[in-house]
Amino acid sequence: MPTQKILLMMKRRPGMSVADFRDYYENRHAPLATKRAAGMTRYVRRYLDPHPHPETGAMAEPPFDVITELWFEDDATYRRTLAYVTTHNMPPEIVEDERKLFDRTSFRICTTVEHDTDFGS
Repeated sequence: MPTQKILLMMKRRPGMSVADFRDYYENRHAPLATKRAAGMTRYVRRYLDPHPHPETGAMAEPPFDVITELWFEDDATYRRTLAYVTTHNMPPEIVEDERKLFDRTSFRICTTVEHDTDFGS
């Protein structure tokens, strides 16, 4: 069975700097969330750094500050976790901590269908 992945796209709470957001996520929220990560094989945070548009030069802030990946090898655990995160709030201590970090209305949850290109190397 291939690896299953849940993507969480989230925006930092208003008024929080990017540096403070990343620091809090790595040093406070990720360790807290890891305690609830039974069955997960990877927990990856991909922080987004915007760059100028090639035609206009405009530097727009992205709609999300981080794409978090929850990886699973076991299909049953993946499906249970996906069902839970799309129908329930997280435990109260997680929700309370998320309010310190995220604009919780920004959350988007997706799964992936991945195709790799073999470059023949």
